[in-house]
This record gives sequence, C-alpha cells and structure tokens, in this order.
Amino acid sequence: MNAHIASLVNGVILISVGLWGYSESSSVTSLIPVGIGVILVILNRGVKNKSKVIAHIAVLVTLLSFANIMPLRSALEDGRSDAVLRIIIMLSSSVYAMIFFIKSFIEARRK
Repeated sequence: MNAHIASLVNGVILISVGLWGYSESSSVTSLIPVGIGVILVILNRGVKNKSKVIAHIAVLVTLLSFANIMPLRSALEDGRSDAVLRIIIMLSSSVYAMIFFIKSFIEARRK
C-alpha cells in the first residue's frame, strides 16, 4: 500500500467516525476529525503525485489527528465505551497512515 492510499483511508475513516460521533453526541467538537479528514482527502491528489510540500502538510495534518488522545482519557474515565472505540479507531488509522508516510519519506530519501 502507498502513502496516498493510506492517507485517503485515514481521511475517510476520520470523516466517517467523526460523523458517527456527532450523531451520538451532537457535540460540535465531534466534527473536528471530520474537518481533518476532509483536509486529508483534499490533499490526497498532491500526495499521490508525490509533491513533497503537500505530503509534508498531510503529515502535519495527520499528526494533528493525534490530538484525539485527550478525549480518550475523559471517555475512559467516564466509562463511555462507544467513544473509546471511536477514538481508538481514529488513532489507529492515523498511526497506520503515519507509518506509510514515514516509509515513503525513507524511500524518497534513498533515491
């Protein structure tokens, strides 16, 4: 799998899970992952075309999605298992995408 596919999958997961969270809680903050996912989907063409600047922006946006770790603590403390599941899914997909970004940067450096 390439970095652009992993980034696209991450974007779609962030959008889907963010909308799921919003439908459950109606909290506007649940839409933050949706915004991050939309940005990743928009940047995907540049990542696919191996634009270094856009790929680095996509990595930065992916790193922003790790801010989801903060709601994880409160969801665990409150015993909201559905919120914990959503956050773990989003964090996992972001880690997955980040691994492929790192691999692609290492490959590009070797060339």
